[in-house]
Amino acid sequence: MEKRSKAETFIGFAMRKGEYRFGGNACKSLKHANLIIVCKTAAKNSLDMSLSLAKKFNCKRFITKEKTLAELTKKENAKIMAITDKELAKAISENPENDLTECLIGE
Repeated sequence: MEKRSKAETFIGFAMRKGEYRFGGNACKSLKHANLIIVCKTAAKNSLDMSLSLAKKFNCKRFITKEKTLAELTKKENAKIMAITDKELAKAISENPENDLTECLIGE
């Protein structure tokens, strides 16, 4: 059995708790989000959408490194994810390890 990273574990907690959304349009409809995660394989439009979402919600944005977002979440074709739980978003952003890279808002 493969050992999961802390970030992957916290993402799993957010999913079990129901404090997440997948997809750009679903994320746009949220009233607030505390963290945006975008897949390294996402198209330019998805990357641009993740940037606009991070600006809209005034939150951090991370891009996956080694694994795709679909591999981290076990959801097929996942490209953009919003975490809405404040504490889990903080835990993920403090423990990105080898799974995530933080992007500045202008990138």
